[in-house]
Amino acid sequence: MANNINVKRNKKFSKDQWTAFAFLIPSFLLILLFVYGFIGWTAYVSVSNWNSLVPDFSFAGLENYKYLFNDFRFQADLRNTLFFTILFIGSVIAMGMGLAILIDQKLKGESFYRNIFLFPMALSFVVTGVVWQWLLHPSTGFNQFLSVFGIQPKWYTDTSILGGFEWGSIQFGLPVAMIAVVIAAVWQMTGFSLAMYLAGLRGIPDELREAARMDGASEFQIYRKVVLPMLMPITISVIIIMAHISLKIFDLIYAMTGSGANFVTDVPAMYMFETTFRGHYYANGAAIAIIMLLLVAIFIVPYLWNSRKGDN
Repeated sequence: MANNINVKRNKKFSKDQWTAFAFLIPSFLLILLFVYGFIGWTAYVSVSNWNSLVPDFSFAGLENYKYLFNDFRFQADLRNTLFFTILFIGSVIAMGMGLAILIDQKLKGESFYRNIFLFPMALSFVVTGVVWQWLLHPSTGFNQFLSVFGIQPKWYTDTSILGGFEWGSIQFGLPVAMIAVVIAAVWQMTGFSLAMYLAGLRGIPDELREAARMDGASEFQIYRKVVLPMLMPITISVIIIMAHISLKIFDLIYAMTGSGANFVTDVPAMYMFETTFRGHYYANGAAIAIIMLLLVAIFIVPYLWNSRKGDN
């Protein structure tokens, strides 16, 4: 009798599995076509000779990639992306964590401050770019106040490179104009980091802090040796998400600065857009897209792999 009941349960479970699988098939096929299919198509175009309005799928090998890595503009894009990513991620983590720790001190009007810092996330990067373009314009915004003290920064119009040295065809160093873009991006995304860290802080039991205090630890030691290590998973998550945003940033740059003089604020996504849709160099544009995909994968794939191993 018990065996018959188990057989019936197994059959029912198997039927439920097939039903669930049937519901997932359309989504699976759409993802296979519109995500992985288009990635494969982009990779195929990137090794072709299709660099005009007339399709040409003859095999070009890695010539499009060689052209990009020898191109002045693409080298500048990689430099700009590197420094933007470092400054952006570092600033978002530092400010988000600092504000979260401050709000976690049971401040009066906590919800008010939290909403203020989260508000920029409700805006698109296009709106942020337009607003900060005016605020950091050399003749308007902050400069009208700074001019009283005889200070007139060029902000995103500055073409100088800090600590620059010859690297390929470019000056490798921090483009000063990129600092203005980082300010705008950090202003918008710090709220996300704040929310993540604040949730992490609220999830740490008070007993751990009290035990550390009873052992004679100062507040600084409590945060350094107890709180911050427990926030490490959140820090890694913030790094991954912010890296993903910074490596494919387009709308903020497009609305705020464009490519900039001497390409000091240019990024691969801008180059890909102009190359593909304005210059009609489709193979070159596809090669840029594949390189961007690989750059994002460098951050995402190890994170997903470690998460999967941790779940097992």
